[in-house]
Amino acid sequence: MLGLMADYPLLISDIIKHADKHHHDTEVVSRVADGSIHRYTYRDAHKRCRQLANALDRLGTREGDRIGTLAWNSYRHFEIYFAVAGSGRVTHTINPRLFPEQIKWIIDHAEDEVIFVEPIFLEVVQKILPSLKKTPKIVMLTDREHMPPADTIPNMLCYEDLLENETHEYEWPKLDENVASGLCYTSGTTGDPKGVLYSHRSTVLHSLIITLPDSMCLSARDTVMPVVPMFHVNAWGVPYCAPLIGAKLVLPGAALDGKSLYELFEQEKVTISMGVPTVWLGLLQFLKDNNLKFSTFQRTVVGGSACPESMIRAFEENYGVRVHHAWGMTELSPMGSLCKLKGTQLEEPKEKQQESLRKQGRVVPFMDWKIVDGDGKELDWDGKSSGELMVNAPWSIREYFKSGTSALVDGWFPTGDVATIDPNGFMQITDRRKDVIKSGGEWISSIELENLAIAHPAVKEAAVIARSHPKWDERPLLIVVKEEGSELTAEELLKFYEGKIAKWWIPDDVVFVDQMPHTATGKLQKMKLREQYGEFVPKT
Repeated sequence: MLGLMADYPLLISDIIKHADKHHHDTEVVSRVADGSIHRYTYRDAHKRCRQLANALDRLGTREGDRIGTLAWNSYRHFEIYFAVAGSGRVTHTINPRLFPEQIKWIIDHAEDEVIFVEPIFLEVVQKILPSLKKTPKIVMLTDREHMPPADTIPNMLCYEDLLENETHEYEWPKLDENVASGLCYTSGTTGDPKGVLYSHRSTVLHSLIITLPDSMCLSARDTVMPVVPMFHVNAWGVPYCAPLIGAKLVLPGAALDGKSLYELFEQEKVTISMGVPTVWLGLLQFLKDNNLKFSTFQRTVVGGSACPESMIRAFEENYGVRVHHAWGMTELSPMGSLCKLKGTQLEEPKEKQQESLRKQGRVVPFMDWKIVDGDGKELDWDGKSSGELMVNAPWSIREYFKSGTSALVDGWFPTGDVATIDPNGFMQITDRRKDVIKSGGEWISSIELENLAIAHPAVKEAAVIARSHPKWDERPLLIVVKEEGSELTAEELLKFYEGKIAKWWIPDDVVFVDQMPHTATGKLQKMKLREQYGEFVPKT
């Protein structure tokens, strides 16, 4: 017997319709290219989204066509999110930090029909456009006054002109909730990027889940500022869930330095923000240098890479900001876990609570996970057994775009992360499968060694890689960027490990460098470090 409830598809267009009807006067605030502030309401945004949907029809694009973006977090990018997906096309966010060759490959693979481009990325488009397999229409995300010269790119269009020529009368189509809505490419450090094709259903479910109290805990009383870029896994879903619950949305544009972020936090009374550790390091340094405090900022969600314990302490003890570890992947839309205590843990000693909060957290509702050994056998949740993390959820990948083959193993997605899960269900990433160090047949966690190094006050950034060893096969090598003015020595830093880990885990040596190589999304490129230092021979 089937239930007798309404057959109502989960569609992205219904998010912006809801925001317009029930939160019509809530603001969307953007810092634009010239540094000025643009502000309007969800009602204004919805009107412009409908105008853009009409413009997409006039441009000749059809349902299922991929529509690319090369843009920062802005109100125009926000409009594209809803107009493109809501009208049945696919929003393809392209990471502008990638090398031109990588951007070209991604555009060719996606077969974008139109690409919306901020003027700051004009040179990138000029470099790649002549060599693309098919020539997409280029729309500059600006007004007529700030358009580049007409001969810069043949036949380029102006975003504001497109909207001005269209009516805001538009009826969002009733799509199948399983049709594609968004396309993001992985930021892997090896091989070509892989396309992850989201659906309306997966995106709406993901948006609902991350607003929950034990997820990001968002409400209409919040002012949300996603510092994580909208080209990086849809800014972790925040541009969808903010209008869904009616939170004020602040979009910081390209200026992500400490001073620029702090000014927006204070001016717009931000209560919660999301970003990777490298961004928060710059903000904390600015606060420290200028003896500043926050007036409204309450909590931050940190993901992308492990958050150093020193950063957590600095935010919480010095500025009263609660830090929540999160974990996810492009393949998971991206949210997989968030770190918050259970009620049964509130009576535990403070140190035991902190031990849990240092981990990547508990699985979010409707996602399941397990850890398995090399033979695929499921391991115990004892906080010690370490194996590959496998996941499944209504918003996790089934197969990569155009691959034609399943990405799953017995119905589970293999994340490539090595993890433990404790009896309370808290998961801790101990390494990436490709980064784990196998010394004398035993595993050494590069992440644990890195976290200990970063805890030293003279260490700004640290990475641990495996170097070849004739007897033990692999041994850990520590690579460090020192704090400015520090005279830290290798001997002092290696001594810092003593008593904190097993003696045989201590790295063989330390290499000091001026800076680390990072991917376009801020992740550490260990592959490049392994290429450079994999055969490193210690002095002694």
